[in-house]
Amino acid sequence: MIKIFHLTFILLSISSFVGRIILSETHPAILKQKALKIAPHVIDTLLLVSGITLVFQGGWLATEYGWIIAKIIALLGYIGLGVVAMHNRGTVRWAAFVGAMACFVYIGIVAVTKNAFFFF
Repeated sequence: MIKIFHLTFILLSISSFVGRIILSETHPAILKQKALKIAPHVIDTLLLVSGITLVFQGGWLATEYGWIIAKIIALLGYIGLGVVAMHNRGTVRWAAFVGAMACFVYIGIVAVTKNAFFFF
């Protein structure tokens, strides 16, 4: 059941991020609404809590956990690049957006393969 919640929050999180990037380009005034400022933080918090719950529930800390560390590092990259994308315009915004999406894809692949170096 936790896995379904986690997957739902993943979809909500990425949809929220892409939607906010689109809104920041087309209708930036809408992003000043209180709900649109708070909702992404609530979604991402629930995503993180469900992910931590899955780690403990699956007993993954008892085995090789390098892939979890890789996901955490990529998550920090995703967050950092997301902040850059939301606070800049033009080429910087879109380069940060592409980088954030690459981090997101990497996190997904590592989650499925349980291998941080799947590309080797």
